[in-house]
Amino acid sequence: MSDLHRPRRWPAYLMAALFLGYAAGKAVFAAQARLGFPGGPPVSAAEAAGYFLDPATAQWLAAATGVLGACVAMATVTPVGRRVPRALMLLVLAGMTLAVVGGGGIMIVDGFVGIGVGWQWYHGLLGIVAIAVSLEMTRSYVRATRPVPV
Repeated sequence: MSDLHRPRRWPAYLMAALFLGYAAGKAVFAAQARLGFPGGPPVSAAEAAGYFLDPATAQWLAAATGVLGACVAMATVTPVGRRVPRALMLLVLAGMTLAVVGGGGIMIVDGFVGIGVGWQWYHGLLGIVAIAVSLEMTRSYVRATRPVPV
């Protein structure tokens, strides 16, 4: 495999670690039947009561999406993941990147400007890192899986 078609592994590893950290935090709150995230802004009882799902169920589903995101990240750099059709993986990566940009964007704007959610400046930095790593992982996958010119 030429260097041109070799994926950069560190973005996938880092993205998987970020997603697993997210999943672990959500699992902690799921076990406590609380909305929010450890170290994040508190969710008021009124907000939790008005949420469309039971807090524990919502948090377990969020934890599952974190594990799924970690699996997708690792699939971009493993032989098993390379068997997934490129078009399907690109569609999944586009959806995942949009989700990371959405969540990270809220953390950035609230952390640096303040929109009332309660994220702090260091959460904003984490949002920037998550978005940058997600974009680099996707870029690396696109570059490594593009067709070889004949």
